[in-house]
Amino acid sequence: MQTQVLPYLRELKKDGHEIALLTFEPDLSSAWTSEQLTEMQEAMQSEGLAWHYLAYHKRFSALATAYDIFRGAWKVRELIKAKQLDILHGRVHVPTLMGALARKFSRRKPKLLFDIRGFFPEEYTEAGIWPTNGIVYRTVKRIEQWLMKESDGFVVLTEAAREILFPESTAAGFDKEGRPIEVIPCCVDLDKRFSGLGQVTRDKIRRRLRVENRFVITHVGALGGLYLSEEIADLIATARQNDPAVFALLLTQSDPDKMVALLHERGFSPDDYFVGRVQSSEVPQYLSASDLGLSFVKASYATLSRSPTKIPEYLAAGLPIISNSGVGDVDKLIATSRVGALVDSFDNHRYLNALQQVAELGDSSDFCRTIARQEFDLELVGGARYRRLYARLMEYDSE
Repeated sequence: MQTQVLPYLRELKKDGHEIALLTFEPDLSSAWTSEQLTEMQEAMQSEGLAWHYLAYHKRFSALATAYDIFRGAWKVRELIKAKQLDILHGRVHVPTLMGALARKFSRRKPKLLFDIRGFFPEEYTEAGIWPTNGIVYRTVKRIEQWLMKESDGFVVLTEAAREILFPESTAAGFDKEGRPIEVIPCCVDLDKRFSGLGQVTRDKIRRRLRVENRFVITHVGALGGLYLSEEIADLIATARQNDPAVFALLLTQSDPDKMVALLHERGFSPDDYFVGRVQSSEVPQYLSASDLGLSFVKASYATLSRSPTKIPEYLAAGLPIISNSGVGDVDKLIATSRVGALVDSFDNHRYLNALQQVAELGDSSDFCRTIARQEFDLELVGGARYRRLYARLMEYDSE
């Protein structure tokens, strides 16, 4: 919400849009006091954002989701009537379904924007959560097909996803029915979140980690599942064979125990790594203290739709990247912009080759920041494309 929702809404406010936001909050009664909820609503209202919330339920997963969809659709229907909404913007499948159902039972018919953040059904089957081609998967795919017909506009994260979902879309950004489409990767606020990062900040964090004279390789984000923990550990271990001063910095909300065990198996001591959580506001500072960013994600049909947030964050902090191929538009970014290296298979030879390619780039920090602004800047890329999409959506006539 703080890095990938609210910043975009603030950008949309620049065109004078009045925005109401509905979220589902886990552990609502225990995580928030009534005073905190009121304070947050007032703070968001001061920015012109009307925040509405409902409790998120997860026990008895399928039933809980159905219940939340019903409650969400009813709430959206109330908001359509009360606020005379023009656009329903659904971020991923379930919220878009709420909007589509609410519109079906409303006199007013706002435009429906399907913000497709990934190939949701395929992600769940590939992660082993749903059986491949099982009843849940088939049901969700039917709902997805209905939403594709019902929607008046679309957002996808990657050009690869656009080519799969809208093979007949025009270069101007419309599908064959004239509905607007925008490719909007995960962006970062370079002027706020990544401002003020310099040598002083870098030195401070490196002293905190006790890595003043070490080469720091970083991974940010979840570990396990689609995120390839063993391969990450292998590459860092390969780098350490050539340079015993290599330090592993893994900033993650995941349980650190498995990654710590993997590093110990590869000869790392507690002085050679940090695995754990830091405050979101501190992530840019830790990245500025690093020398190389890693992004290893299982390559599959589903991950062609992904835009890993860590990629623009690494670049914004001036870090070159080593990534595996086959994920979203990362291959094209690295191949055309030369901000790092790709590995097409996971073995020691490929790791050494990728590390050598990064070394040959020399000090590329300024160039990496330039590419971050060109490809992932919140205002110039994300905000501009969302504002253009809203304008085209209001002009679209579905009749």
